[in-house]
Amino acid sequence: MCDNYVPDAKLDGFSHNRSSKAARKPLHLRVRVSRGPEYHSVKSILRGLGLHTVCEEAGCPNIYECFEAKTATFLILGDTCTRNCRFCRVGSGKPLPPNPDEPMHVANAAAKLGLRYVVITSVTRDDLIDGGASSFAETIEAVRFTAPGCIVEVLVPDFAGDWRALQQVLEAAPDVLNHNIETVPRLYPAVRPVAEYKRSLRLLSVAKEQGFGGSTKSGIMVGLGEERSEIIDSLIDLRKHDCDIVTIGQYLAPSQYHFPVTRYYDPSEFGELASIGMALGFSHVESAPLVRSSYHAMEQLEKACDE
Repeated sequence: MCDNYVPDAKLDGFSHNRSSKAARKPLHLRVRVSRGPEYHSVKSILRGLGLHTVCEEAGCPNIYECFEAKTATFLILGDTCTRNCRFCRVGSGKPLPPNPDEPMHVANAAAKLGLRYVVITSVTRDDLIDGGASSFAETIEAVRFTAPGCIVEVLVPDFAGDWRALQQVLEAAPDVLNHNIETVPRLYPAVRPVAEYKRSLRLLSVAKEQGFGGSTKSGIMVGLGEERSEIIDSLIDLRKHDCDIVTIGQYLAPSQYHFPVTRYYDPSEFGELASIGMALGFSHVESAPLVRSSYHAMEQLEKACDE
């Protein structure tokens, strides 16, 4: 992770300090590296089945905690993305064809790990006619067959706005449909140049229009240069598009070549954003520095059902 220049600004209590030196990563973002027996067991199961995880490919700071708890977020359709978002560590280029055995491998891994909640995501595959929707559907069905009773969350790409592809995923009946907007619309050209803010919002509302009865979910990173008012506007947009659950976490640049961190938010600011989100009507808001889309995903859904 890199530490970066912090611009000078202040808006509604969110302060930024200008410095000619890179800002140091605060202590609340330091994680304990723990590679115990469960960590190695998870790695062994994944490697044995030839599977990828977003935990590893995206360099998630929570990987040690999650692997020790014998959980992982499966990354299907390979480890090469057809897009090149400036915040993301996943490699980009020309991907290989989908592995027809991958859905069953994911299901077998879920069974071996004893998972009660499975999160499935993918690289973006603009090279495929359906954007990889059929692979999502097959993986959901394989998990349902191999690990009956398991709750399934899918974190899908935008399918380039092909809502027929989205329908394929919904017909496999996931319990949670997640699609991250990632950042505020003003920053899309710099951070997500191929994605479209309105298209990502539309995916969430289209899912409900197509009869999806589960929970919809999205996520926002902070620390990319957004202003507080823009975060709130995006939260309002998500609610207008029938999003039920939202996650808010601190952006951490994977390297000096990725989009820089503009500043590190204080934990109290995440608490404030959670309160604002709940007041807007979300069923649950998970907001903290190290929160990621699938971090404690089962607990997020349980809280959404309780609140």
